[in-house]
Amino acid sequence: MSTYTAPLRDMQFVLRELAGIEEVGKLPGYEEASPDTVEAILEEAAKFAAGVLAPLNVPGDRQGARWQDGEVAMPAGFREAYAQFIENGWNGIGSEPEHGGQGMPKLVVAAVQEMWKASNMAFSLCPLLTTGAIEAITLSGTPELKAAWLPKMIAGTWTGTMNLTEPQAGSDLSLVRARAVPQGDGSYKLYGQKIFITYGEHDLAENIVHLVLARTPDAPEGVKGISLFVAQ
Repeated sequence: MSTYTAPLRDMQFVLRELAGIEEVGKLPGYEEASPDTVEAILEEAAKFAAGVLAPLNVPGDRQGARWQDGEVAMPAGFREAYAQFIENGWNGIGSEPEHGGQGMPKLVVAAVQEMWKASNMAFSLCPLLTTGAIEAITLSGTPELKAAWLPKMIAGTWTGTMNLTEPQAGSDLSLVRARAVPQGDGSYKLYGQKIFITYGEHDLAENIVHLVLARTPDAPEGVKGISLFVAQ
């Protein structure tokens, strides 16, 4: 049996004495991050990590993800754990309240995510990729994109991925060949092949949103010619 105990005392000491969480909670937009609230968040995250996520390492290792009836089926317990994960609001802990997030400072989010990673890396990669996609859309998306995609992704009913590299490119994204052809209505049709798409297919959520690197027809060579597209 896989066991995990979060180092809560160490985390709380770092947040209080070294990072100054009390002062962070006084910053505009972070008023909800009081020391008492943060302590309660960490305690609940530790319980979830130890009691729900850590035990899933066994079926994760022994069963693994399986291709079944045209889709990827996750190991036993993963779907139930993910449902509980999003029901408890963990998916949107650091996202903007405007779109349904809790708006906790990154300082708190980092401590919580550390528990997910330490207790069950395989499970945690799903919300990790979703969080990355949420952040990309939040920072660079149009108001229309944010309104269409962020609420469901932050709620966790939709997950996110990043479709970056390709067979001929490896880690050199300047070699990306995927094409994005404009359709005349503001949308694009994507052509190409991507590899190494973490949680690119699964049965945890009702929809998977893909952020895809590709080039428009008139894009210059190299990394400066790459654009990022949202694909459903």
